[in-house]
Amino acid sequence: MALVCRGDCRRVCALRPRPPCANIRRRTRGRGCSMCSTNVPASALFRVTSRCMRRMRMGDLDHDTRVQGADGRYRAIISPDWEVWGPNGGYVAAIALRAAGAEARIARPVAFAGHYLAVARFAPVDIAVVVAHRGRRSESIRVAMTQAGKPILEAIVRTAAETPGLTHDEAEPAEVQGPDGLRSADELHAGSPTYPFWLNLEGRPLDPDLWKEGRPSRPAAVRQWYRFRPVPRFADPFVEAARALVLIDTLIWPAACQRHVDPSFAAPNLDVVAWFHRLAHGSEWLLADASAPIAEGGLVGGTVRIWSQDRRLVASGGAQLLCLPGTPPAPRLTRPLASTSRSGSASP
Repeated sequence: MALVCRGDCRRVCALRPRPPCANIRRRTRGRGCSMCSTNVPASALFRVTSRCMRRMRMGDLDHDTRVQGADGRYRAIISPDWEVWGPNGGYVAAIALRAAGAEARIARPVAFAGHYLAVARFAPVDIAVVVAHRGRRSESIRVAMTQAGKPILEAIVRTAAETPGLTHDEAEPAEVQGPDGLRSADELHAGSPTYPFWLNLEGRPLDPDLWKEGRPSRPAAVRQWYRFRPVPRFADPFVEAARALVLIDTLIWPAACQRHVDPSFAAPNLDVVAWFHRLAHGSEWLLADASAPIAEGGLVGGTVRIWSQDRRLVASGGAQLLCLPGTPPAPRLTRPLASTSRSGSASP
């Protein structure tokens, strides 16, 4: 489900993506555009009936990260299809990456570093893009995202042209089974609570008991195959890199939850860094190898490596998470039963 401009309000919206469901339209009729109006309470936008849930559409990474604008000034809409505790940080970072791509002359992203400054609302954001350095072989691009004047994200993106140079690959992937033949999280967790974000990914865990209720504490690591849906791969190199960026940002907390099975804290990301070694255009499935080897002094630190289906290292990166007392908000959706599954998994 996407909450977007219906096209009949008097305000001019930066974007006009997919229409919202009829129930949302009825609740916001006469009050302007649901994504532009500041008079519509957020609670009204997210009280979704069970009928809406059954019809809910998954997010589309390409569509939901698009930006519009020119000359360093862009706008985008934060879609509720990517909600976890709020907007997924990797998804927000992917929008910033797309904005940098709109200004880049070299269509090869190689690095991203971002700091999260505040939690965004599911509403439009403004993005200022400044080219800090532009050379023939590389560019450095600064991105500042704000919402109603409030800073949301500061990031810097590096691009580099592909040129002759040293060549070797000593990255050694884990000896694990491929995605074919593994049971999907849709099957393993049908009927369980989930967040909208997980509907956008098909997950196939190497260990079917990874998220089993009553599981014992184990090392803080997660290995799982993921495929984005409804579209699994992309021609645009910045969207293709965003596949890895979303996973790198997201999976350190699930890794920590293997060690802390019932944590009394939630730990949102303070930052995310990613290095894009090569694109995985030919691989629908990505293997995420995430670990959170240290948690101390209110911080959780971790790294993630992303592999293609033919076991080539696509990207690597990591993040620091900040522990906050309390438990995350409960999921508001239910995974479809396997026999009628049209969407994704609830557990990572």
